[in-house]
Amino acid sequence: METLPLLAPAAESDCCALSGRAALSPSEAQARARILKALSDPNRLRLLSIVKAGDGGEACVCDLTEPLDLGQPTVSHHLKILVDAGLLHREKRGTWAYYSLVPGALEAASESITAL
Repeated sequence: METLPLLAPAAESDCCALSGRAALSPSEAQARARILKALSDPNRLRLLSIVKAGDGGEACVCDLTEPLDLGQPTVSHHLKILVDAGLLHREKRGTWAYYSLVPGALEAASESITAL
């Protein structure tokens, strides 16, 4: 049976140097993960697209269930996740809720991914 030689621990100077860029803080990583989780569902991506394409950049919740072929409770759940992630704004008008994109939210999400 052949034995392999033991490797000596690398000298500290042999180790790779860090780039000097600050790593994400735990709270920053949590915030970015919340946005990425919100964007990771195809139905939520479609909701963002429908809202963005809506008249005036907004859509009534009453117009969001049919295009997705989902029930109102499921659509409301997805919308809540998008609002909580800071991607959509919700405004109540009478009995209906209207949703619009938070200005700059998608651009900020894109930058947070590319800045890693």
